[in-house]
Amino acid sequence: MDIAHTLQQIAERLAAVSDSARLDAELLLCHALGRPRSYLYTWPEQELDEAQAEALEKLVERRQGGEPVAHILGKREFWSLELAVSADTLIPRPETELLVEAALARIPEQAEWAVADLGTGSGAIALAIASERPRCRITAVERSAGALAMARQNASALGIANVEFLQGEWFAPLVGRRFQVILSNPPYIPENDPHLSRGDLRFEPRSALAAGADGLADIRQLVSGAPALLCPPGWLLLEHGYDQGAAVTGLLGAAGYAEVADLADLQGHGRVAVGRWTGTDGYC
Repeated sequence: MDIAHTLQQIAERLAAVSDSARLDAELLLCHALGRPRSYLYTWPEQELDEAQAEALEKLVERRQGGEPVAHILGKREFWSLELAVSADTLIPRPETELLVEAALARIPEQAEWAVADLGTGSGAIALAIASERPRCRITAVERSAGALAMARQNASALGIANVEFLQGEWFAPLVGRRFQVILSNPPYIPENDPHLSRGDLRFEPRSALAAGADGLADIRQLVSGAPALLCPPGWLLLEHGYDQGAAVTGLLGAAGYAEVADLADLQGHGRVAVGRWTGTDGYC
């Protein structure tokens, strides 16, 4: 079967398990062929040989079983960076690029600031910011040893040297340090949310997804703990769930942050809450 018909067939098979069946089909086929996506459209009449067809079938069967494409391929693109991922890490998602955009909008291009990424996972956020602000010093904190090893691997593969990786829980490894920006994509799904047992989320670390009965347990820790580490006026930026904007901005306002705002994603949902600490609890 040629590439064009193979893609159509795979997409039809994956439609029952994926909202992006066509894209999944393209990525799996590219992996089996060892070719970029542009090849699929340049040579749609190209026939698959037996070895390629067998390799593709194994990949498709794994996806039909619900395994995320990123885990099958062992990689995911984020902010134009190709990142290795595994079952130890949360899969970087396009909506998290808004968190990076919001941080970069607040960090001058030539700044030599200290920036902390808490709960770095695969290192996606820290590495994206480090690549765009090479004069900044990024500290990436992660409690999972497996995820931290993956983040270090990604930094090495990308040749990004201005990131330091520390293992620990949230602010614990940062005692005595100060930052102009602290940001995080923390767990924010309620622990009893049925989505945790469906789709791709079944294969991702629950500790990186769920946070208490209302999903805000970790966000509360970040909001209350950040002032002691922020250089006034320093920024705290937090990704949150699509329906948590009012709650998170409320927490920031109640804690005394200024310039509180909730930034919307491409679907118009609040996604990133920001606040600026101007108090006297932090210092540089």
